[in-house]
Amino acid sequence: MLVRVALHQTRLRTPGLGLDAKGVALGSRGVVLLPSIDRLVAFLALFTRQASLEDMLRTLKVEVVKSKLGAREVVLSFAADGSDRMDRVAEIARLAGGFTFTGTTRHFVQYRDAGAPFGYDAAELLTQDATYALYHSSFSQIYATEREVELKTLLLRLQPHVDPTTLREGGPKWICAERGLGPALIAYFVRSSVDAEVGLAEWPPDSSFDDSPVQRYLFRIEAIPARMMPLLTSTPGLTVLSPVADGVAVELGFRHPVSLRACPVFPGEGLVLFRGKGEPLSLERLPALGPVSAFARVELHAEGGSIVRAQRTIEPEGVRLALRMVPTTDPWRGVTAAWVRPEELQLLRRMAYLLGAETLRRATIAFTQHGAFLRLASGVEAIPVGEFFREVHPGLFLPAGYDALPAVSPEVLERSIGAPQGLVLFIGRDARVLGIEAAHFVPLETALLEAQAWALLPAGAIEPALATEVPRLVLESPGFRPMRDVEAAPPEAAPPEDTGAAGG
Repeated sequence: MLVRVALHQTRLRTPGLGLDAKGVALGSRGVVLLPSIDRLVAFLALFTRQASLEDMLRTLKVEVVKSKLGAREVVLSFAADGSDRMDRVAEIARLAGGFTFTGTTRHFVQYRDAGAPFGYDAAELLTQDATYALYHSSFSQIYATEREVELKTLLLRLQPHVDPTTLREGGPKWICAERGLGPALIAYFVRSSVDAEVGLAEWPPDSSFDDSPVQRYLFRIEAIPARMMPLLTSTPGLTVLSPVADGVAVELGFRHPVSLRACPVFPGEGLVLFRGKGEPLSLERLPALGPVSAFARVELHAEGGSIVRAQRTIEPEGVRLALRMVPTTDPWRGVTAAWVRPEELQLLRRMAYLLGAETLRRATIAFTQHGAFLRLASGVEAIPVGEFFREVHPGLFLPAGYDALPAVSPEVLERSIGAPQGLVLFIGRDARVLGIEAAHFVPLETALLEAQAWALLPAGAIEPALATEVPRLVLESPGFRPMRDVEAAPPEAAPPEDTGAAGG
């Protein structure tokens, strides 16, 4: 009941079916028919490993349908949005054991394949009323919707698979602890000096016979030390989970069948914990979290104990240390200045011919008896001349690759120098401090170009030049005798004969 669509064909029988820019028969929606829920999960797992469902979620619909013969199958429908998306869906559907169709409302024909590069059209339409009328090269069938399956509910019902490779993954972790283990785990983290946050979450009772809600401790830790991992993952009552997407975490040692990062159906303000065994735990909103250090044991002195008070205080003697510069292995950051010594100025002149206009405009320079000092906010690496300096404080520069000893803050170092306002300070490798007034820094393009020699050329008035008559050239017909004005050349005189001299 299907016919192949030919190239440049314009008339199609299926309602809502048209041709896209490539000439492919395409409707406004796409449909994937899968034989079971297992095949649906396989399709979602294959699709989310290559692309995200985010663009399709708004129009995605999963339904369990029933045929006239009573067979139940799964239909996944979505907005087609072009043949590129449909091609990818059709390839994955074939791998998952499904069929791909395209249409608009109720009638859907088989999507194109290798046998019909431009798609198919229905030769005869089914007249029976049903939710879906699907036309395939090997069958034609109508289906009625039995129930709709929410994608979020389906993902929550899927049991994670065992995957030991996730045990070696680093990064932030969640730890869900039963109520009896929570205080012990807090004390363990405090005693081990591990930075973590803890909160107390509540869930409804497990059965109607329980009166109080179920409480569990929820820990968030940036990185679990390797020495703690065996204990935390093997203790009953503790579940270590790794976040895989916003609002979703899966237990270590397991992996969800579907890539949850590609299925953004869970709200980010909440949290869903997929456990390897048991139902997932869902929180609509995260509980209040606080540092575990707040739960450290507090010790108080005996009540009424005496307080030792000092009799007097004196100002301590000052401790003065000489400033030193030592090499460091930290990566260079904020390298925005360079010291070009006098012997390197000639190299700077040559380098100026290679610099771009933007660099020349933004760079500033000041000339002193110790050389030139360059500043470029975007990074002085664009001018590879001289010794590089990094700005550790506004107007304070240290050599790149060096740190100051003692390791005081840049603010304290600036105050210890005691320089007046308006000075740009450079501390050399020998800890000598050089100061240049900020007003002496001028744009590099202004300082580089020297005055150019010029000559005054006299210029005459333009009117006499325009008044000169322009010669005219006229071509006329030469007539029947074009050479009539040319006189014949006189005959050349014959050379005298050589009579010879007769000797007597």
